[in-house]
Amino acid sequence: QGQFVESGGDLVQPGGSLSLSCAASGFAVDSVAMGWFRQVPGKGREGVSCISTSGKTTKYADSVEGRFTLSRDNAKNTVYLHMHSLKPEDAGVYYCAADRNTRPDFCSILPRNTWRYDSWGQGTQVTVSS
Repeated sequence: QGQFVESGGDLVQPGGSLSLSCAASGFAVDSVAMGWFRQVPGKGREGVSCISTSGKTTKYADSVEGRFTLSRDNAKNTVYLHMHSLKPEDAGVYYCAADRNTRPDFCSILPRNTWRYDSWGQGTQVTVSS
């Protein structure tokens, strides 16, 4: 089934930047739709961004639109989340996961579609604080 390893989480000041990596093994990242999610204690996982299998579609949560960018490096079999102008509310554990059964140009981060994702990594902690 494959798995992901997330990395890059750190403590950063508000307004700072951070890039997260999601390295895949056991399958190609361009063979599935990929999603980034985050979770804080006491809350469910929140969809942050996703990319379709084809790479033609990327989506972002309203709260991160214009500040976060998802990219995919097929040669490195890795997906990245580049985060800028970070806010305290961006803090949480960030996870990546795969949606293996969707149309080539489709991905979703809506809460009702979280069930579609599997192969969740162990997560990487992002803390935004001065």
